[in-house]
Amino acid sequence: MLNISNLTKTYGGKRAVDDLSLHIAKGEICGFIGHNGAGKTTTIKAVCGILEFDGGEIFIGGRSVKREPLECKKNIAYIPDNPELYDFLSGIKYLNFIADVYGVGTIERRERIHKYAEIFELTADLAQYISAYSHGMKQKLALISALIHEPRLMVLDEPFVGLDPKASRAVKEIMREKCDKGGAVFFSTHVLEVAEKLCDKVAIIKDGKLVAYGEMDKVRGDSSLEAIFFELDEGGK
Repeated sequence: MLNISNLTKTYGGKRAVDDLSLHIAKGEICGFIGHNGAGKTTTIKAVCGILEFDGGEIFIGGRSVKREPLECKKNIAYIPDNPELYDFLSGIKYLNFIADVYGVGTIERRERIHKYAEIFELTADLAQYISAYSHGMKQKLALISALIHEPRLMVLDEPFVGLDPKASRAVKEIMREKCDKGGAVFFSTHVLEVAEKLCDKVAIIKDGKLVAYGEMDKVRGDSSLEAIFFELDEGGK
């Protein structure tokens, strides 16, 4: 589903991402772990076609992000850590706008908006202007908008920030449901306990380089993900 091959991105002579390679197959959830500034968001933005990169290739469903960016974006749901929405629109108008962008039919969009608005308990607030939404409500609206076109690959940057426990649980269930239907999930998080319980694979990045990658049980071994992360981050192993 997602194949990153020798990805390199440089800012002012410094490699923010340095020759990074990983593969996420259909049905897999992969957690992307690293300290602030390690290169997680740069990698995620490159995967989504938001950020150009200097070297390597990224394929989504066999299509090149460089050569077929629009086809790739049709199959992606991207949730940034701080979603920028149109405050002058109501929630429902924003969702219909996103549905229009992706060419989602009237019946399908109505069903999906109803489904996810109920899940995230946002139905009663959709008529309000987004400017009146709290951060958590905006995060929920962004999630609904990202799911409205039934993406094959979910790419999320710190998706649990600002969400209440019930909404966080719903996101985890949606991730697994998407994978069970043949999709895949790639997400960054600082909540190592969540990654350890939820993910099939984990990738740990430090100073732009991938320092550990593979199936969660193999990377973690007999220890915990937290212990492995700090060992690698402090230069051990």
